[in-house]
Amino acid sequence: MSADLPNEMDEDERDAFLGAGGTGVLSLSTASGESPYAVPVSYGYDRSTGTFYFRLATDADGEKGELDDRRATFVTYGQPEDRWQSVVAEGRLEPTGEESIAIETLEGLGNVELQYVDVFDRPLEAVSFEFYRLVPDRIGARRESRTGQ
Repeated sequence: MSADLPNEMDEDERDAFLGAGGTGVLSLSTASGESPYAVPVSYGYDRSTGTFYFRLATDADGEKGELDDRRATFVTYGQPEDRWQSVVAEGRLEPTGEESIAIETLEGLGNVELQYVDVFDRPLEAVSFEFYRLVPDRIGARRESRTGQ
């Protein structure tokens, strides 16, 4: 934490807040300049690499469209210890099936706690999923000020 930026969390505070996973909102850019597509998701976080992992529904008729190499912003927030905190991570989504990242991804997935939440209007067996990761090129972590700071 910096005296100039008292609301900024340092890396250790950010990693403690993120834990090994949780929930947040993933916003995806659109090529057409329309509003970003945003969806609540569960995530896994590997603090050793600073990588976020997502298990995303990828049905052909889905609203997300093509996900590979898509600009994305991920936001998670909460109020641990009665103090609002948030993390905003920006980067590109990478499919985890590519051979060049497969081993690193498997190791990373072993370090995370990815929650599987059923929010679909059909049986999970009918939904196609793929794993993606986000290695942020920019990440910010902030917390609520304490009174008197």
